[in-house]
Amino acid sequence: MSLLEHVDASTNLAKNNEVQLLIFKVDVAETSPYYAINVFKTREVVESKHHHLTLIPASHPLLEGTIVLRGLQIPILNLPKWLNSELNSEQKKASNLLICDFNGIIIGIRIMFAHRVIKKNWSEMHAPDSYRLGEDGLIINDTRLDDGSLCLVLDYEKLLADVIPQAMVNIQESPENIQNLVIPDKLRNGTVLIAEDSKTAQRHLRQIFANANLSYQMFNNGKELIDYISAHPNPSSIPAIITDIEMPEMSGFTVVKKLKANNETKNIPIIVNSSMTGDNNKREAAGLGANGFINKTKSHDIIPLIIEKMQECSQTNLLPR
Repeated sequence: MSLLEHVDASTNLAKNNEVQLLIFKVDVAETSPYYAINVFKTREVVESKHHHLTLIPASHPLLEGTIVLRGLQIPILNLPKWLNSELNSEQKKASNLLICDFNGIIIGIRIMFAHRVIKKNWSEMHAPDSYRLGEDGLIINDTRLDDGSLCLVLDYEKLLADVIPQAMVNIQESPENIQNLVIPDKLRNGTVLIAEDSKTAQRHLRQIFANANLSYQMFNNGKELIDYISAHPNPSSIPAIITDIEMPEMSGFTVVKKLKANNETKNIPIIVNSSMTGDNNKREAAGLGANGFINKTKSHDIIPLIIEKMQECSQTNLLPR
């Protein structure tokens, strides 16, 4: 039985602010760090030697080529090289390909080997300020393994933005009717709160809100957002909240759960903006009370979605009880 068959249902994890991580290494050095990825972004691990790699002329240096797996043509990204670790020809033959799903885009990333699957509470995932220095940081957060060793979680959205930018949101694209949208006064005069730990996704959202001339406040994780709202003198003035799912300290699902359970915040529209676009995650978000869910590759549509959900919430609140 493969490692990825030993995973719990995402819904049970979400309710407990938990995440399951696939732990792996990208080279054979004993001192090299362990890395992690959410198992719900992965499909399978296959041996590199069993799959023919077709080169793509004039492609990005980190795009090794493509393989055909189960009828799909899958681009292979050289993760060791992205991390400044080169594999020789023998090591490449012995390496594995981790097949992943980001925003519905199927890619393979080269790793040396998969170690095991672990379960962590998001409160055990940490993002020190040193990871956020500059725009070129590759690490997004970390956690500790049972033996005390550090395990690093990478900004896979940055990897995609660097190598396959078409897999990410096109911030220059906007809905055809964006100029004709009627912006509610509460949105035009208020500040949307955003919880997002990826610097790449933060940059995209900043540009989208700047293009719309709307105010926002960014938080690096769900706990920072919840702490801010807890101290807010008038939470009902907040026009909308956007939250990612995967974040250190507190996941987006826990953010939704806490806000919808609070009488002062339960009527604020909450949009989940995530690269984990599986039906289970959408159902869980809706079940916890999220008002909308948007794929990160479609984030240019987030302003119209906010307006739509604000109107729905407003109409609901006017109904007799």
